Amino acid sequence: MNTLLVLPVAIPLITATIALLFRNHASLQRWVGVLGMVVLLGSVMVLFRDVYVDGIQVLQLGDWEAPFGITLVADMLSMLMLGISAIMGLVIAVYSLYDIDKERERFGYYPLLHVLLMGVNGSFLTGDIFNLYVWFEVMLIASFILLALGNSKNQLQGALKYVVINLFSSLIFLFGVAMLYGMTGTLNMADLAVRLPEVENVGLVTTVAMIFMLSFGIKAAIFPLFFWLPASYHTPPVAISAVFGGLLTKVGVYALIRVFTLLFTQDIGYTHDILLWVAGFTMVTGVLGAASHYEFRKILSFHIVSQIGYMIMGLAFNTALGLMGAIFYVLHNILAKSNLFLISGISQRLLGTFELKQMGGLYRHYPFLAVLFLVSAFALAGFPPLSGFWAKLSLVKAGLSIEMYLITAVAILVDLLTLFSMIKIWMTAFWGTVPEEGVPEHFGKMPLFGAGSLYIMVLPVMAVAGLILLVGLYAQPLLEVCLMAAEQLLDPNVYIEAVMGPQ
Repeated sequence: MNTLLVLPVAIPLITATIALLFRNHASLQRWVGVLGMVVLLGSVMVLFRDVYVDGIQVLQLGDWEAPFGITLVADMLSMLMLGISAIMGLVIAVYSLYDIDKERERFGYYPLLHVLLMGVNGSFLTGDIFNLYVWFEVMLIASFILLALGNSKNQLQGALKYVVINLFSSLIFLFGVAMLYGMTGTLNMADLAVRLPEVENVGLVTTVAMIFMLSFGIKAAIFPLFFWLPASYHTPPVAISAVFGGLLTKVGVYALIRVFTLLFTQDIGYTHDILLWVAGFTMVTGVLGAASHYEFRKILSFHIVSQIGYMIMGLAFNTALGLMGAIFYVLHNILAKSNLFLISGISQRLLGTFELKQMGGLYRHYPFLAVLFLVSAFALAGFPPLSGFWAKLSLVKAGLSIEMYLITAVAILVDLLTLFSMIKIWMTAFWGTVPEEGVPEHFGKMPLFGAGSLYIMVLPVMAVAGLILLVGLYAQPLLEVCLMAAEQLLDPNVYIEAVMGPQ
């Protein structure tokens, strides 16, 4: 048993507790928040090495053997998700030093951010379907408060839509959990993977699979369940938008990948065909929504929806190459999407607005910021040699290899429309002329680096842009790790034996 598995959950909890103790000392609270993210990233790196070298790691809490106790499981998919969430957690914590105001800090921003990361990490590590529900609720509580911090009208409206639809999703999830337990008498995912194929009523199992597809589909914002996301993700401070846009929907994608490769594999011809249709409509509706808006963060929010479609497409293919592409796409998208949100925040600080029609001149006055935008935007659009190119190439190859020509053509068309949206932002906010009215006096005078600058916001953006370039230029090692994760997913016996022992 590897006791390190508890650290990705324990470290955010301890950090949140310490930050609460310093609630009246804002500067200490900030640096406790950043230090906690550094320690979390270090622990995840050590655990990643163990999983890469020694295979799937399992911890049975309290020495209760599965399926009776609480089980934590780290396979390669879990570790990739933990790694990217720890990296983005550190990036957001540093960015927040400048972006989050004192009032939000006083009301617990940093403790809530770590509680949110605790819920995210717990979701990636749990080996029990009911505990997955518990961790989802931890995320929901923390995210709702983060979304509402500030009490502006737009925030409260967005937070209300967010919490209502996610509570509905949680009720569906709980109903599905109850049905699973009624059919099998267990909630341990490895044990469920053994017992579900023994259920005589395959139609009932497929019905439960659809219940989970609906619940996780809401959390992942797939078609037609995505409407809550663009209505809420553009309302809070940018640091919160970035962590939501980068991580939260990907937890829903992770859950879909986990249950539709480990649990619900009895009727793939039906369930995965539905996932394929859903993926296509998700890509198209998301990118069309982005094309029709002119608010920086709303465009990015609709692109979250569109990009989720690519990930679901890889899952629906149910091949090693398809799953590898889906996993690689998740990692790439978290980097690119989060960075674009962070860049939108810097742009707003300089120009005083997120409305593209009221923006302009960023390239002329801040060329370095324009370069950072181009790296992230071109990665999102799949330009070589950036990370998005390898993600989309993998999925296109996967589609062509199994003769899924229509969905592959849709994916390529959506990619072109994604480029259109990025060009729209570039031509107005960066290449366009400076508006005659409404521009803050400091525009063109406030430097990105040095005294009185935005360097605390720019440095994390530089780091992520560097990662995007690094992943693009040296994609092969990460692709190999993603392929390893995909092969583990397609062989559930490896997971089952790691948790339950030889069958």
